[in-house]
Amino acid sequence: MMKSKGNILRELFISIISISLISCSFNQQKVYLKKIEGSPAYEDSSLQIKEIIRSGEKYNFSFDINNYDLGIQTKKEFDYDLANSAKGQHIHFILNNGPYSAHYDQNFDYELPDGNNVVLAFLSRSYHESVKNSDAYVLTQIGDSNKINLESEFLFYSRPKGTYEGLDTEKLLLDFYLVNTKLSATGNKVKLTIKQGTFTHQFLIDSWNAYYIEGLDKGDVTIKLELINNEGNLIETPFNPSERVVTLK
Repeated sequence: MMKSKGNILRELFISIISISLISCSFNQQKVYLKKIEGSPAYEDSSLQIKEIIRSGEKYNFSFDINNYDLGIQTKKEFDYDLANSAKGQHIHFILNNGPYSAHYDQNFDYELPDGNNVVLAFLSRSYHESVKNSDAYVLTQIGDSNKINLESEFLFYSRPKGTYEGLDTEKLLLDFYLVNTKLSATGNKVKLTIKQGTFTHQFLIDSWNAYYIEGLDKGDVTIKLELINNEGNLIETPFNPSERVVTLK
């Protein structure tokens, strides 16, 4: 039976709609945020400042560490890969919420700029996930002017950072450090905004965990973290919000 002209046009119209929908779905970027589970908790590990001594333009930082070994690979129970340091577990040292430096010894030198400087140091697993117990970090400030209130609520940016290549681009560790605040479904939250090209993705995080980001394309990615209250308003505190650009090759 020959099809009528109306039926042919109707089928053609349906075909065009289907192609358009498929094209749209291919052009959409799907980004996922998933909680990391299976990391050792290190609930009894601790980090304390032993002393800070100025020597010329540099400061020598000396830490006491208990129940935690620097320089070893962290055992984990999850079966996916994250960017990992071949040098093992370390200390993340963050100055004024800038990009961290990794230190594999409990004594090291660091040059500080003039003025007041806020220092956060915390224990890190070999794959850069922070240890989040209340004794695993140190927050202090060095300098004589423009002191800030260290009792404020703080969110410090940690990961992702820098440039990722190869398999390391498939899953990025998202990690941040909270001081003097908690997250909950009815309280403070972290608003995560991920921008890549023309795409923007937003997530609300209501529990302090490490997460991994999956689904990003190669290229530059902007990561923004905001500590907000339950009404969705930005909490006015130093270093809030935080923003970084990372590169996937």
